[in-house]
Amino acid sequence: MMNKFILTLIVILITINTMAQKPILFIGGIAHIGNGEVIENSAISIKEGSFDIVADANLIRIDPTAFDTIIKLYGKHIYPSFIVPNTTLGITEIDAVRASRDFNEIGGVNPNIRSLIAYNSDSKITKTIRTNGVLIAQVTPRGGLVSGQSSIMFLEGNNWEDAALKVDDGIHINWPNSYYTTGWWAEPGETKENKKYSKKIYELNRLFSKAKSYYSSSEIIDLKMESMRGLFNGSKNLYIHANSANEIRDAIEFFENFKVNNLVIVGGEDALKVSNILVEKNIPVILNRVHRLPKSQDSPVDEPYIQAKKLQDKGILFCLSYEGDMEAMGARNIAFTAGTTIAYGLKYEKAVQSITLNTAKILGIDHLVGSIQSNKNATFFISSGDALDMRSNNVEKAYINGKEINLNNHQKELFNKYK
Repeated sequence: MMNKFILTLIVILITINTMAQKPILFIGGIAHIGNGEVIENSAISIKEGSFDIVADANLIRIDPTAFDTIIKLYGKHIYPSFIVPNTTLGITEIDAVRASRDFNEIGGVNPNIRSLIAYNSDSKITKTIRTNGVLIAQVTPRGGLVSGQSSIMFLEGNNWEDAALKVDDGIHINWPNSYYTTGWWAEPGETKENKKYSKKIYELNRLFSKAKSYYSSSEIIDLKMESMRGLFNGSKNLYIHANSANEIRDAIEFFENFKVNNLVIVGGEDALKVSNILVEKNIPVILNRVHRLPKSQDSPVDEPYIQAKKLQDKGILFCLSYEGDMEAMGARNIAFTAGTTIAYGLKYEKAVQSITLNTAKILGIDHLVGSIQSNKNATFFISSGDALDMRSNNVEKAYINGKEINLNNHQKELFNKYK
């Protein structure tokens, strides 16, 4: 009798599991694929956490019985997850409370420091960011000459192990400034040479000489050197935080001498001045926040807004970031900065690409996420309006790994409480 009961239970479980594996179909939505293409009347299905069918609904025949659920999205927009790179999201909570800031370690050279283990999956900020379609973030340490290692996280999970998409994707170096400007805030100042520039370069030279030697032959484990091994075998990116043309040139030449190939410029305010080098060396750029002041008082006020279009015309791979004041909580606005680039010449789908597939390519995760394509991870969202326009953006549903997530947050709760 017991054996018969167990057999019946197994059959029921197998049946339930088989039913659960039937895909979900989203039909009729305007799908912004993320690679520059758009499908006005789409048919998109997800199965076992991945995209299955991605097609024009006008060109395929659909069997309704093949799907567990059919969701009609006529007039609504579907986007792949927006990705915010180079952010302290998840490792800072309240800027004014030092105990909640866990992105800057003691010491100037910390290649072995990992933002991953400091990531707070219970952050209240993270839940507010998701409501604007940002579902993936590159969580990045700050400070010093060598800040440490970033990791790429889904903005959902019980802990950092659940949330991790790509662990220790690269090391971040703050290339020293060759010149600095005096003056407070908006007041004009004097430009002076940084006398410590050569000393900092010498320090980097010592570090990388030691790391290169360690990579070639070493029997004794050194945590700092071990963390840099991936820079020489190509498994990690080297993110160089630099803005001026001279510093970008110096950094590229410096690291080429050490045979470090996976270089990414972060900031890149003068990227257009060295565009020939970036194109020749195939070096991508993570741009500074679009909504910022121009670099110098002589620059046009719209210089940061038009930079994306000019880089696109030069053929440089770039993506947008939101580094700066209140960057963690402000990351929700990265889509609206992409909207600004449209007003200054960038095509709409290219602007979407600058915060989706382009970012994924630069971070080395484009085989997993970044666009709505078959067999890629089903991390996406649905908006009733234009997600790049703050007036009409309204994210109604969001999915991470094919599972719908809760878009509620403490701000919505307070609004509903006091309205």
